Amino acid sequence: MAMTRATVQTPGRRKRSETKRAAVLSAAEALFISEGYELTSVDAVAARAGVSKRTLYDHFGDKQSLFRIVLTRVTDALTATVRAAIEQELTEGRDLREALTAFASRVVTEAFPSSDYLTFRRLSARGRSAPRLPEAVRERPERMLEERFAQLAADGRIRTADPRRAVQHFTALTFLLAVDALDEDDPESAAEESEILAIITDGVDTFLRAYR
Repeated sequence: MAMTRATVQTPGRRKRSETKRAAVLSAAEALFISEGYELTSVDAVAARAGVSKRTLYDHFGDKQSLFRIVLTRVTDALTATVRAAIEQELTEGRDLREALTAFASRVVTEAFPSSDYLTFRRLSARGRSAPRLPEAVRERPERMLEERFAQLAADGRIRTADPRRAVQHFTALTFLLAVDALDEDDPESAAEESEILAIITDGVDTFLRAYR
């Protein structure tokens, strides 16, 4: 009977465990962004999440491991967003200017203050001592776009012998300029959506003049 009761209670314990884990990740992400890696303590994360420090250590280990898990979660979400945008916007047969504009606009639209991309930028910039993910993980979104640009080059839709460099140029002309215009440190002065679209459109046109 005791074994039966333990089995019956298992889903409840699992749900409570998952709830605590989610609370810790949310609290850690908020504190790592606002306070930086060095100034964020395990005690502060546990207090904000409403769990004991022992619970945090049981789930995540030390602060370095926790930071990597938070960064991995954000990176995975960003990767999924970019993958969906590539598959649904950069489609075969679509006008290239229209496709690139739609793709960049879709990604940047999710780069507003609550987005995965901006969170990734903030976390990545928070302190020299903060742990970093492996390069293969960090660059996964760029690698996916590089594969698509390589296909565009193979199809004769863009001219480049170096798809990776083409991605770097495209990113600089669109994503980076648009995100800078969002002014993450002063949301009230952030650019309007129409201005962001204009930045992206100009960036796409500049890119195509060089690569088509």
